[in-house]
Amino acid sequence: MGRGNGQYMYETEYKSKLMTPAAAVELIPSRGTLSMGMAFSEPPALLGALENRVKSRKIEELRVYYSHSVAAAGFTILKYEHMDVIKPHPFFPTIVERTLFERGQQDNRRVVFYMPGNFSAMPRVLREIGIDAFIMMVAPMDKGGFFSCGTNADYTIPTARITKNLIVEVNPRMPRVFGDSSVHISEVAAIVENESPLFTLPSRPPTPLDNVISKYIVEMIPDRATLQVGIGGVPSAVCAALHGRKDLGIHSELMIPPLAALIQSGTVTNRYKNLNRYKNVYTLAAGDQPFYEFLNDNSSMEARPVDYVNDPNVIGQNDRVISINAFLEVGLDGEVNSEAIMGKQYSAPGGQLDFIRGAQLSRGGKSILAAYSTAGKGAISRIVPKIEGPTTDPRTDTQYVATEYGVACLTGKSTADRAEALIAIAHPKFREQLRLGAQQLGYL
Repeated sequence: MGRGNGQYMYETEYKSKLMTPAAAVELIPSRGTLSMGMAFSEPPALLGALENRVKSRKIEELRVYYSHSVAAAGFTILKYEHMDVIKPHPFFPTIVERTLFERGQQDNRRVVFYMPGNFSAMPRVLREIGIDAFIMMVAPMDKGGFFSCGTNADYTIPTARITKNLIVEVNPRMPRVFGDSSVHISEVAAIVENESPLFTLPSRPPTPLDNVISKYIVEMIPDRATLQVGIGGVPSAVCAALHGRKDLGIHSELMIPPLAALIQSGTVTNRYKNLNRYKNVYTLAAGDQPFYEFLNDNSSMEARPVDYVNDPNVIGQNDRVISINAFLEVGLDGEVNSEAIMGKQYSAPGGQLDFIRGAQLSRGGKSILAAYSTAGKGAISRIVPKIEGPTTDPRTDTQYVATEYGVACLTGKSTADRAEALIAIAHPKFREQLRLGAQQLGYL
């Protein structure tokens, strides 16, 4: 079964709660609220059994609250044919929800109910909504009766602890990590055992443009900085270029292979953090099999709930926090959209604003938003007179913006100075047009 030695204290309780997936999902009400582990914590066997209940017409209406669905949910309960009884309420939509949304629009149906909000608030929101059942994937029980959800603490752990019925799917491939990322067997209503490969995150090498942007950013990162990086080519290039820096720390929403490589190189020591010294802190992890093996039983890796990791007041307690994230478009006044394309919800704010604010509360901290200057193969400028929206980051919070043409610092600048600084890092072919737009808006 993949369980470690020395667990005899909880063996009887474990056996009494062990059941088939079909029996376990009977604890999910036919009408009510369900939440599930985020991304790689989605439990495939339980989701397959729940889909069978849906097909048997034993589910009347289930409101499902979650973030960042992957194949486990996409190929089971989040199929379009189940949308009459499954009501998805994603906080962070992916291709799964975008596809459902488009199908629904074609049929003039509302099938996806997007939940806007900052990632740090998600545990509180779910607590206020009230969750009848929670399903998640976990590592095998340890000697103390705890199940670790090594890839996810985020909202997964806090919500697992407050749900009426917690159902866990034990997978020996799930890494066991430290921090605050476990639930105890006494909190669990049902246990299912199922070995399945963990979802892997495809990686791509940084492009020449990623490397150009990363050079500007790396110059802004001092020794002893505490890093938060998002996903994508620029953060990966930044991590690769930081090898050789001294005594870096990590307090990041996301733990990814480029950060793990930086840790393994000896560049990261976490020695000068004020909080969680000597520990690499994250709230969710995504990577490949060697990366998951690196996480497993590694006492330097601490997964903690998102209402801790992404709390700006917690982030700000470390010095020299450098936050690096991506944007889709920025207006000449500094207002940022990082979640919608052509007015359609593409992703979500996630923790971007949490870390923008947290980094600026940090002594010597910097918040950096980076992207190529253009999109659509050069046809569209990401720097625009005014964003289409929605506003992910208010202009009052934006600090540094980086493209392949340089870095604009917006702190302490008037709208006129901001417009000049942003036009200077726009693609040259759009600068005249942007200047005209700035004049029309009264900035220049």
